[in-house]
Amino acid sequence: MSRAEDIFEKLVYFGEDAIDEFLQERQTEELFLDFKQAASDGKSMRTLHPSDRRNLGKAISAFGNSEGGVLVWGVECSRDLEIGDVAKAKVKVQNVHRFLSWLENAISGCTIPSHNKVRNHIISVDKDGNGYLATYIPKSDIAPLMTTSGNQIYIRSGSNNVPAPYAVIAGMFGKRPQPNIELVIDDESIVVADESDDDIFTPKKKTKKKEKVVKVRFSLMAENTSNAVAKEVYLSCNTVCCGGDNNKVNFYYDSQLENLSAANNSINLITPIEMRVPPRALFSCAKAEIRLLENVTEDFLMDGVIGADGAIPRSFRFYVSKNDLRSFVAQALRKNADLSYLTNEFFSCYLKTE
Repeated sequence: MSRAEDIFEKLVYFGEDAIDEFLQERQTEELFLDFKQAASDGKSMRTLHPSDRRNLGKAISAFGNSEGGVLVWGVECSRDLEIGDVAKAKVKVQNVHRFLSWLENAISGCTIPSHNKVRNHIISVDKDGNGYLATYIPKSDIAPLMTTSGNQIYIRSGSNNVPAPYAVIAGMFGKRPQPNIELVIDDESIVVADESDDDIFTPKKKTKKKEKVVKVRFSLMAENTSNAVAKEVYLSCNTVCCGGDNNKVNFYYDSQLENLSAANNSINLITPIEMRVPPRALFSCAKAEIRLLENVTEDFLMDGVIGADGAIPRSFRFYVSKNDLRSFVAQALRKNADLSYLTNEFFSCYLKTE
């Protein structure tokens, strides 16, 4: 038997004596128990008071979305700074049978979806028809329950009904919070050097005149900005146009990632299945080097995407028009060129991210 069901059975079998015990022991409102005074006037009103309907809806949502609970009508609470809300006095519900009827009629319309396992029980009634009533709200099998008044989803937190955080609501639907992977460009630099044999695409010939090459270098980092663990983080990057036949893009990827076969100037990386990326973690995927010669004949275009299993893919693009690229390379090759300024210009002007 659950704690909520145990409280309800106690009220059913011991009646008003159970309420007297609550008062004597200064019973606090807790995870499974709540006290309310009824605002409905059983003589002059014709329907459940809006305040009572609102309290009923919040209780059904909160208890139903949590582990269940009991709402006792007809008990006044006082605030104790040390232990919280405690039972202070009995305030009878007027015309308790009419109040019961109003509660029964209101239950199905208090939440979406409706909770059809809510039970009400009159604890006691005096000769004038006034008394006390308990509403038992078991844990719902079809959570989450949203109130029709205010369209809010509540959970029980201690002695309070509080709006449920998004992660909790997502969990109720059987979905975990999803990871979010963002691209971070780091270690940006531009250097000017002679062509050398480290160019695996166009090795230097002994008789060939040395040319200056502009090398744009940067790191491609993946950052998990969410509070969820990320799996199967991937990075794909494809250079569509290099600015000319003799220009190349080299990638050097981290050994912890798997590299799928890709065309020249491209890379396709993914983390191994057993690798997990913790929340707020930042790790290196690859280093890139764009090698640009002075003879620029076409635009430069590099397209990429980064993401993870269950995450929304994030696209990025480096695009430099032929004229801008020609001007950029010419400035970099000038004597005493300000390479720091050109680095900032390249990554601020030509990098676009989603």
